[in-house]
Amino acid sequence: MRHNKKFNHLGRKSAHRKAMLSNMASSLIENKRITTTVAKAKALRTYVEPLITKAKNDTTHSRRVVFSYLQNKDAVSILFREVAEKIADRPGGYTRILKTGNRLGDNAEMCIIELVDYNETMLAAKDESAKTKKRRSRRGGAKKTETAAPVAEKKKAEDKVNVVEDVKPVEETETAPEVKAEESTSETKTEESDSSEEEKKEE
Repeated sequence: MRHNKKFNHLGRKSAHRKAMLSNMASSLIENKRITTTVAKAKALRTYVEPLITKAKNDTTHSRRVVFSYLQNKDAVSILFREVAEKIADRPGGYTRILKTGNRLGDNAEMCIIELVDYNETMLAAKDESAKTKKRRSRRGGAKKTETAAPVAEKKKAEDKVNVVEDVKPVEETETAPEVKAEESTSETKTEESDSSEEEKKEE
């Protein structure tokens, strides 16, 4: 009977199951992603994530505890050197399960389980989305549009005034012929006065 045994036995005895999860955890740490069934991936996630959390504290005791689970020196060294640095700021959720459809032979649900911080494409996409996002509030949106309309009207009015000021010098140029006519009359008057003076001298 399986009273209060909530974990998935995966159709194996305990020794076989522990050996399989140990090998899968070592492969995941070394290769950063592996392909397996969804049931095994969920069991592996509960097995390997506490070990990754343990790796944040790099002491001899924690290394020995992790080695007792993995039984692989290379995987332990990679976990404490490389992986622990990458996941130092993450408070949990170190793995991600991506379903890939069913297997052809027995129609089992297949998936890829990977370490979250090693998928560069998803991290880049997340950074881009975070940059493009803008905060929008329902309260301030209507006010901004209302205030924006009078400002636009004011700008239009100022532009019209500037245009009128630019046109004024043209009007002055139109009145320029009158000034020229006045100048010509003054010149004729001076010529007449000069001629009258010459006549007086001859007399």
